[in-house]
Amino acid sequence: MVSVKSLIGATAALLLSSAAYAADLGGPPPALPYAPPVVADQSAWYLRGDIGVGLNSSSLIFEQNALNDSNFAFDHSSMSDTMFIGAGIGYEVNNWLRFDVTAEYRSRTQVNAFGQYTFGGGTFGDQYQGYLHSLVLLGNAYVDLGTWWCLTPFIGAGVGGAYNTVADLTDVGIGTSGAGYGLNTSSWSPAWALYAGLAYNVTDNFKVELSYRYLNWGSVADSINCIGGCNPDTYKWDNLTSQDIMIGFRWLLQPEATPVVMPQPLSTRG
Repeated sequence: MVSVKSLIGATAALLLSSAAYAADLGGPPPALPYAPPVVADQSAWYLRGDIGVGLNSSSLIFEQNALNDSNFAFDHSSMSDTMFIGAGIGYEVNNWLRFDVTAEYRSRTQVNAFGQYTFGGGTFGDQYQGYLHSLVLLGNAYVDLGTWWCLTPFIGAGVGGAYNTVADLTDVGIGTSGAGYGLNTSSWSPAWALYAGLAYNVTDNFKVELSYRYLNWGSVADSINCIGGCNPDTYKWDNLTSQDIMIGFRWLLQPEATPVVMPQPLSTRG
């Protein structure tokens, strides 16, 4: 007959064995690995600024008043280079496509021209001098072609408009005592541009660009009022174009992504 003492001992052994088995099954879980870094959305708004120099050119057209009759024609005309400064806001859709809108002021550039006409058997001339300045507004799209060693080549195009002003235009007669002055006219004109450049990623949020731009910013015209009175003729600077070299700066408004790591739980095992 089994004694009470033996039964108690067997029961205690069974309980200890079951507890050990349960401890093995219900012990602390294995340490969790680090969570992968949180990758920030690649899209972001940005601000930009640009400075540059433009090598300008245009076609100067003489539009004779219908009340006048002469054979005046330009012999030559010229347009000096100009400095410009601009700013804008844009949106970077992803790491290869972005858009922005920009406004830039193109500083006063000098325009000169000389033309001749014949009258009463003699040949006479007119010397013109004035200034042109512009406000150019563009909506632009760019394609970034990939990044190597923090350098990103890109191409782009833009369309918009320009508000052009002719200022302080004068006409001095050569071989005559005639002279005249312009009306300081301003007008809006369509504008478009093509870009090619290289951006350097100083940080994830700050980039510096060196780029070339071909800009066509339309046309502008002014008339000459003669001292003493005349029927004013019109002079049109048509096909205003520029070969621009630009340095640009872009600041992304979205903060840089910071990896988020889940802490490892403490293990209770020895």
